[in-house]
Amino acid sequence: MTQRAGTSPHAVSFAGVVKAFGAVRAVDGVDLEIARGRTVALLGRNGAGKSTTISLLLGLNQPDEGRVELFGAPPEESVRAGRVGAMLQDARAVPRVTVRELVSFVAGRYPEPLPVADALELAGITQLAERRVDRLSGGQTVGVPPLERSREWGRVRFAVALAGNPALIVLDEPTAALDVEARHAFWDSMRAYARRGHTVLFSTHYLEEADAHADRIVVIDRGRIVADGTGEQLRRAAGGNLVSIDLAGLAGHSTDGLELLPGVVSVEVRGRRALLRTEDSDATVVALARRDAVRGLEVAPASLDDAFLALTGASVRTSTPARTHIQVRETV
Repeated sequence: MTQRAGTSPHAVSFAGVVKAFGAVRAVDGVDLEIARGRTVALLGRNGAGKSTTISLLLGLNQPDEGRVELFGAPPEESVRAGRVGAMLQDARAVPRVTVRELVSFVAGRYPEPLPVADALELAGITQLAERRVDRLSGGQTVGVPPLERSREWGRVRFAVALAGNPALIVLDEPTAALDVEARHAFWDSMRAYARRGHTVLFSTHYLEEADAHADRIVVIDRGRIVADGTGEQLRRAAGGNLVSIDLAGLAGHSTDGLELLPGVVSVEVRGRRALLRTEDSDATVVALARRDAVRGLEVAPASLDDAFLALTGASVRTSTPARTHIQVRETV
């Protein structure tokens, strides 16, 4: 059974949260609510503020301004009560204990833990139960490739995070060191845990992971939430379609004035092509044809990659501010 707390319908609540390190605002006015039982991705580039947001959520840092709550209580209270499990990037192997011993020790710190065998099975490491943890990573085991050690240690970290059967599990870049096969295995395990009704929050810079494994994607950039919605909502926010043309077909190879064409949300240059994000591709194409600027014309739906670039202000030239906040109002 998952531990309960208070009457709040939200597993996570941020209200006006600010955290600065010197002159740098790592988290800059974040408002966020996550309903219980949801799987949410915190998506952003390296240095966007994801890890700081997670440290505030877990009570490892205190906000300079604003309020953070988990299940209606301060993070420290929810962590002490065993409602939260975490898989952080900087975890280190414990020497001279087996995987089973480590998971058992962590489970014993929680009031209603998973059976150790269940935690090992969910993480896909039953076969590693009697292996020493310090032989799974860090180069101690002769003949075991480094990638294999990373794969095994990543799964052990996941087993540790879910050993206490927490109501909320927080995963900070959980697959950053894994190959494609290991990443698929990890997400299979994570989905199995989420299906039990737990809330999952994971940070990632892998767009495909956010799109494939989250009910909702929260895009963070420069410490601020710049978009919040499903993958499809993010694509629409960035402009429903992409119209691209050869720069050679433009007078003087200049993109000047393209941002003023009907439907165009933003314009950027990629190599020898101009890429127009547009909410009305038909109107945009007609306007380009009137300018005799259709050399190499292509029209395609916007991808999540394109949406991410637009929403985080990464385009070369934009006609409007890149940040578009799609606020999700969850029913609980």
